[in-house]
Amino acid sequence: MSTVVSQNALEAVGEKYNADKMMIVRKMTRDVIHEIANAVKPGMIEEDAVEMAKDLLAEKGMLRGWHDVYVRFGTNTTKTFGALSDPGIVLGADDLFLIDIGPTWKDWEGDGGDTFVTGTNADKARCMRDAREIFHATRKHWLASGATGKELYDFATAQAEQRGWALNMDLSGHRLADFPHAAIYEGPMAEVDFKPSRQLWVLEIHIRHPQHAYGAFFEDMLLEDQYFQ
Repeated sequence: MSTVVSQNALEAVGEKYNADKMMIVRKMTRDVIHEIANAVKPGMIEEDAVEMAKDLLAEKGMLRGWHDVYVRFGTNTTKTFGALSDPGIVLGADDLFLIDIGPTWKDWEGDGGDTFVTGTNADKARCMRDAREIFHATRKHWLASGATGKELYDFATAQAEQRGWALNMDLSGHRLADFPHAAIYEGPMAEVDFKPSRQLWVLEIHIRHPQHAYGAFFEDMLLEDQYFQ
Protein backbone atom coordinates (compact mmCIF):
# COMPACT_ATOMS: atom_id res chain seq x y z
CA MET A 1 0.00 0.00 0.00
CA SER A 2 1.38 3.41 -0.91
CA THR A 3 1.83 6.20 1.63
CA VAL A 4 -0.92 8.22 -0.11
CA VAL A 5 -3.43 5.39 0.15
CA SER A 6 -2.40 4.75 3.75
CA GLN A 7 -2.87 8.40 4.67
CA ASN A 8 -6.26 8.51 2.99
CA ALA A 9 -7.33 5.43 4.91
CA LEU A 10 -6.03 6.57 8.28
CA GLU A 11 -7.46 10.08 7.89
CA ALA A 12 -10.91 8.97 6.79
CA VAL A 13 -13.87 10.34 8.75
CA GLY A 14 -17.33 9.05 9.49
CA GLU A 15 -20.54 10.23 7.88
CA LYS A 16 -21.29 12.64 10.75
CA TYR A 17 -17.91 14.35 10.75
CA ASN A 18 -18.22 18.14 10.78
CA ALA A 19 -15.09 20.30 11.05
CA ASP A 20 -16.97 23.24 12.59
CA LYS A 21 -18.58 21.04 15.24
CA MET A 22 -15.19 19.53 16.06
CA MET A 23 -13.88 23.02 16.79
CA ILE A 24 -16.88 23.77 19.01
CA VAL A 25 -16.18 20.63 21.02
CA ARG A 26 -12.50 21.56 21.20
CA LYS A 27 -13.42 24.90 22.80
CA MET A 28 -15.87 23.23 25.16
CA THR A 29 -13.19 20.73 26.16
CA ARG A 30 -10.53 23.34 26.83
CA ASP A 31 -13.00 25.53 28.74
CA VAL A 32 -14.07 22.72 31.04
CA ILE A 33 -10.44 21.73 31.69
CA HIS A 34 -9.92 25.19 33.16
CA GLU A 35 -13.18 25.00 35.11
CA ILE A 36 -12.03 21.73 36.63
CA ALA A 37 -8.60 23.19 37.41
CA ASN A 38 -10.14 26.22 39.11
CA ALA A 39 -12.19 23.94 41.36
CA VAL A 40 -9.23 21.79 42.42
CA LYS A 41 -7.72 22.89 45.74
CA PRO A 42 -4.91 21.65 48.00
CA GLY A 43 -6.23 19.14 50.50
CA MET A 44 -8.56 17.48 47.98
CA ILE A 45 -8.39 13.72 47.47
CA GLU A 46 -7.83 12.74 43.84
CA GLU A 47 -10.94 10.54 43.67
CA ASP A 48 -13.11 13.48 44.75
CA ALA A 49 -11.59 15.65 42.03
CA VAL A 50 -12.41 13.01 39.41
CA GLU A 51 -16.05 12.90 40.51
CA MET A 52 -16.21 16.70 40.48
CA ALA A 53 -14.82 16.71 36.93
CA LYS A 54 -17.41 14.18 35.80
CA ASP A 55 -20.18 16.33 37.31
CA LEU A 56 -18.94 19.41 35.43
CA LEU A 57 -18.84 17.48 32.16
CA ALA A 58 -22.35 16.16 32.75
CA GLU A 59 -23.65 19.68 33.34
CA LYS A 60 -22.49 20.57 29.83
CA GLY A 61 -24.06 17.54 28.19
CA MET A 62 -20.65 15.94 27.60
CA LEU A 63 -21.87 12.66 28.98
CA ARG A 64 -20.19 10.02 26.84
CA GLY A 65 -16.45 10.17 27.02
CA TRP A 66 -14.50 8.10 24.53
CA HIS A 67 -11.98 7.63 27.30
CA ASP A 68 -12.11 7.92 31.08
CA VAL A 69 -11.77 11.18 33.02
CA TYR A 70 -8.31 11.60 34.52
CA VAL A 71 -7.41 14.08 37.22
CA ARG A 72 -4.02 13.01 38.55
CA PHE A 73 -2.42 14.43 41.70
CA GLY A 74 1.24 14.48 42.70
CA THR A 75 2.98 11.14 42.20
CA ASN A 76 0.09 9.91 40.05
CA THR A 77 1.09 12.45 37.37
CA THR A 78 3.73 9.91 36.27
CA LYS A 79 1.05 7.32 35.41
CA THR A 80 0.50 6.53 31.77
CA PHE A 81 -2.87 6.57 29.99
CA GLY A 82 -5.17 3.81 31.24
CA ALA A 83 -3.08 3.02 34.31
CA LEU A 84 -4.93 3.11 37.62
CA SER A 85 -3.99 5.88 40.01
CA ASP A 86 -2.63 5.00 43.42
CA PRO A 87 -5.64 5.58 45.71
CA GLY A 88 -6.06 8.31 48.29
CA ILE A 89 -3.50 10.80 46.97
CA VAL A 90 -4.07 14.23 48.53
CA LEU A 91 -3.07 17.36 46.61
CA GLY A 92 -0.39 19.26 48.48
CA ALA A 93 0.13 22.98 48.91
CA ASP A 94 3.27 22.88 46.72
CA ASP A 95 2.18 20.30 44.19
CA LEU A 96 1.05 19.76 40.64
CA PHE A 97 -1.87 18.00 38.98
CA LEU A 98 -2.89 17.12 35.47
CA ILE A 99 -6.23 16.82 33.72
CA ASP A 100 -6.89 14.59 30.71
CA ILE A 101 -10.41 14.33 29.32
CA GLY A 102 -11.82 12.86 26.12
CA PRO A 103 -15.47 13.90 26.11
CA THR A 104 -17.93 13.61 23.28
CA TRP A 105 -20.69 16.10 22.63
CA LYS A 106 -23.46 14.71 20.47
CA ASP A 107 -21.59 12.96 17.62
CA TRP A 108 -18.22 14.70 17.93
CA GLU A 109 -15.17 13.91 19.97
CA GLY A 110 -13.11 16.26 22.06
CA ASP A 111 -9.77 15.63 23.69
CA GLY A 112 -7.55 17.82 25.79
CA GLY A 113 -5.12 17.88 28.63
CA ASP A 114 -3.13 20.32 30.70
CA THR A 115 -1.14 20.56 33.94
CA PHE A 116 -1.47 23.02 36.80
CA VAL A 117 0.49 23.79 39.96
CA THR A 118 -0.32 24.78 43.50
CA GLY A 119 2.15 26.81 45.53
CA THR A 120 5.52 28.08 44.38
CA ASN A 121 7.73 25.04 43.73
CA ALA A 122 9.95 26.24 40.89
CA ASP A 123 10.85 22.79 39.54
CA LYS A 124 7.22 21.68 39.33
CA ALA A 125 6.23 24.97 37.70
CA ARG A 126 8.99 24.45 35.12
CA CYS A 127 7.71 20.93 34.46
CA MET A 128 4.24 22.34 33.79
CA ARG A 129 5.62 25.04 31.48
CA ASP A 130 7.95 22.69 29.67
CA ALA A 131 5.14 20.27 28.76
CA ARG A 132 3.36 23.17 27.08
CA GLU A 133 6.53 24.49 25.46
CA ILE A 134 7.47 21.08 24.06
CA PHE A 135 3.95 20.74 22.67
CA HIS A 136 4.20 24.08 20.88
CA ALA A 137 7.76 23.53 19.67
CA THR A 138 6.67 20.20 18.17
CA ARG A 139 3.51 21.74 16.73
CA LYS A 140 5.53 24.53 15.11
CA HIS A 141 7.90 21.92 13.68
CA TRP A 142 4.83 20.21 12.18
CA LEU A 143 3.76 23.52 10.64
CA ALA A 144 7.17 24.32 9.20
CA SER A 145 8.12 20.90 7.86
CA GLY A 146 6.86 17.77 6.21
CA ALA A 147 7.62 15.76 9.35
CA THR A 148 5.81 12.44 9.70
CA GLY A 149 4.13 11.39 12.91
CA LYS A 150 7.21 9.36 13.83
CA GLU A 151 9.51 12.31 13.10
CA LEU A 152 7.38 14.62 15.23
CA TYR A 153 7.85 12.35 18.23
CA ASP A 154 11.57 12.01 17.53
CA PHE A 155 11.64 15.81 17.65
CA ALA A 156 9.55 15.90 20.86
CA THR A 157 11.83 13.35 22.50
CA ALA A 158 14.85 15.51 21.75
CA GLN A 159 13.04 18.60 23.04
CA ALA A 160 12.24 16.82 26.31
CA GLU A 161 15.78 15.55 26.76
CA GLN A 162 17.22 19.02 26.16
CA ARG A 163 15.11 20.24 29.07
CA GLY A 164 16.04 17.34 31.34
CA TRP A 165 12.81 15.32 31.11
CA ALA A 166 11.86 11.85 29.90
CA LEU A 167 9.08 11.74 27.28
CA ASN A 168 6.46 9.03 27.82
CA MET A 169 6.02 7.41 24.42
CA ASP A 170 2.99 5.45 25.63
CA LEU A 171 1.16 8.74 25.01
CA SER A 172 2.19 9.60 21.46
CA GLY A 173 -0.75 11.13 19.64
CA HIS A 174 -3.85 9.75 17.97
CA ARG A 175 -6.75 10.40 15.63
CA LEU A 176 -9.84 12.42 16.53
CA ALA A 177 -13.11 12.42 14.60
CA ASP A 178 -16.81 11.87 14.86
CA PHE A 179 -17.37 9.18 17.47
CA PRO A 180 -15.75 6.64 17.43
CA HIS A 181 -12.42 7.51 15.81
CA ALA A 182 -11.16 4.05 16.77
CA ALA A 183 -13.30 2.61 13.98
CA ILE A 184 -10.90 4.36 11.60
CA TYR A 185 -7.57 4.16 13.41
CA GLU A 186 -6.78 3.64 17.08
CA GLY A 187 -3.01 3.44 16.86
CA PRO A 188 -0.51 6.15 17.81
CA MET A 189 0.36 9.11 15.63
CA ALA A 190 4.02 8.32 16.38
CA GLU A 191 3.78 5.35 14.02
CA VAL A 192 2.39 7.06 10.92
CA ASP A 193 4.77 7.64 8.01
CA PHE A 194 3.16 10.81 6.63
CA LYS A 195 2.61 14.38 7.78
CA PRO A 196 -0.56 14.35 9.90
CA SER A 197 -3.29 16.67 8.66
CA ARG A 198 -4.58 19.57 10.73
CA GLN A 199 -7.50 19.02 13.10
CA LEU A 200 -7.59 15.25 12.51
CA TRP A 201 -4.83 14.42 14.98
CA VAL A 202 -4.07 15.13 18.64
CA LEU A 203 -0.50 15.80 19.76
CA GLU A 204 0.21 14.50 23.28
CA ILE A 205 3.18 15.47 25.41
CA HIS A 206 3.69 13.66 28.73
CA ILE A 207 7.00 14.32 30.46
CA ARG A 208 8.37 12.87 33.68
CA HIS A 209 11.17 13.87 36.00
CA PRO A 210 13.96 11.31 35.55
CA GLN A 211 14.49 10.85 39.32
CA HIS A 212 11.47 12.24 41.14
CA ALA A 213 7.84 11.08 41.05
CA TYR A 214 6.11 13.86 39.17
CA GLY A 215 5.34 14.76 35.59
CA ALA A 216 3.28 17.03 33.37
CA PHE A 217 0.97 16.63 30.40
CA PHE A 218 -0.39 18.76 27.59
CA GLU A 219 -2.44 17.77 24.56
CA ASP A 220 -4.51 19.43 21.88
CA MET A 221 -5.26 19.23 18.17
CA LEU A 222 -2.59 19.92 15.60
CA LEU A 223 -3.61 23.41 14.49
CA GLU A 224 -2.09 26.69 13.38
CA ASP A 225 -0.78 29.41 15.71
CA GLN A 226 -3.93 31.52 15.69
CA TYR A 227 -5.84 28.82 17.57
CA PHE A 228 -3.53 29.18 20.57
CA GLN A 229 -3.68 32.92 21.20
